[in-house]
Amino acid sequence: MAMRGPRLEFAVGAFLLLTLASLLVLAVASTNQRWGLGSDGYDLTARFTQIGQLKKQAPVRIGGVNVGQVSNITLDPKTFESVVTLSLDGRYKDLPADTSAGIFTSGLLGESYIGLQPGGDPDVLKPGDEIAFTQPAVDLIQLVGKYMFSGGGGNSASGEAPAASDATTPSSTEPHK
Repeated sequence: MAMRGPRLEFAVGAFLLLTLASLLVLAVASTNQRWGLGSDGYDLTARFTQIGQLKKQAPVRIGGVNVGQVSNITLDPKTFESVVTLSLDGRYKDLPADTSAGIFTSGLLGESYIGLQPGGDPDVLKPGDEIAFTQPAVDLIQLVGKYMFSGGGGNSASGEAPAASDATTPSSTEPHK
């Protein structure tokens, strides 16, 4: 016995609504957005000389666990440093005052994220505080270029590192006295 008429239309409509709701949930989840429920989070700032490919909504992690996200990135017009605002989950509000922040990449070409390394200070960071100890992003292209154009960092003939005595020997381009 096949469904016909209003029952079929209702079933198809309900299926479509459920499908659209599922797609909305997946879209929001894939962009690291929050639903706005339980907004007991707090903001911290960190200054970096180089942020690489870091973008808004990038994850903030402690020990590989997501604890927040980057909510804003601005440039300080006086120091020309990037000021990154981190929105952290309220469950992690007792970060030590000597916590350090670094910009890392997931894998070789993965997304950039902020990694926090809690220190041992008994004082804690308060909402709005600035993380004093930061490590800028590493530019992999620049590192590879440096390595390639420096001859691989060792003796080009043997591939070995220079000997300790080589450091005190004058190079052939220096004038002899």
